[in-house]
Amino acid sequence: MDYKKLIRNAQMRYAILRALSWIPDGIMVRLQYRIKMGFFPNLRSPQRYTEKLQYYKLHYRNPLMHTCVDKYNVREYVRSKGLGDILNDCYGVYKSADEIDFDRLPQSFVLKTTHGGGGRNILIVKDKSKCNIPDIKANLLKWQKEDIGNFGREWAYTGLEKRFITEKYIDADINKGGLIDYKFFCFNGEVHCLYVIADRELGDKAGLAVYDRTFSRLKVSRADEKILERDIEKPVKFDKMIAIAETLSTDFTHVRIDLYNVSGKIIFGEFTFYDGSGYMRFNPDSFDYELGKHLSLEDIKSSE
Repeated sequence: MDYKKLIRNAQMRYAILRALSWIPDGIMVRLQYRIKMGFFPNLRSPQRYTEKLQYYKLHYRNPLMHTCVDKYNVREYVRSKGLGDILNDCYGVYKSADEIDFDRLPQSFVLKTTHGGGGRNILIVKDKSKCNIPDIKANLLKWQKEDIGNFGREWAYTGLEKRFITEKYIDADINKGGLIDYKFFCFNGEVHCLYVIADRELGDKAGLAVYDRTFSRLKVSRADEKILERDIEKPVKFDKMIAIAETLSTDFTHVRIDLYNVSGKIIFGEFTFYDGSGYMRFNPDSFDYELGKHLSLEDIKSSE
């Protein structure tokens, strides 16, 4: 069931989720999984990656997760790993929209909430002179009220301070795929595979491809994502990107580390602990089980 087609207005969907916040997490993730995947998850003995992510949401409680999903606090965590050189330039962090001095910001920049997830609540400004500042501030006030973690029952996003951050806009050649996202799936500190997402500006949706850790494209796609049509060359310093992802992921059972690479300059993106909130279908379906083999829940179960 494509619930987004049934309820097209995003704010309406979020309002419904807020109204259902009283439902216990264990019941809610099962219901959401059933609605989005078409069947109930097996959480007693999960085998699929998407099932294990639901278990992960319900039981994995590493306090470092709160630091790493915060778009500002994560910067200190990255520095603590000796990787401060991969951080994008930060122009400021603000507790309210009124604190943002737009006159002091450069002509192009990125503005986002520090507590956001799933690619939401991000404003890309390429030409400040064309912006309607009052409208931007009104949207920021709406964003600041949202409790992202409650939507998908994603514990890592709960209890975060709700602020805004401005960063440097990263330009890239649209004819070569634009700003390409490299999203590394790390399990117990080792990269298994990655998403490559490109062509964000050529259509209504970016294209996604799946590669292994040698950067060989796999015959795998996601049913909910547009397939990346172009072939992407192995980026310069790809081995260094692998090393960075593994260094950043070492404290966690599982995390997706997102990086950019612009002409050999590696730039940190974000930490993602619940890819797609665990509600995505792969083609072939067997890849869900393949990824699931790499996500061990034994340490989580033994600690309960």
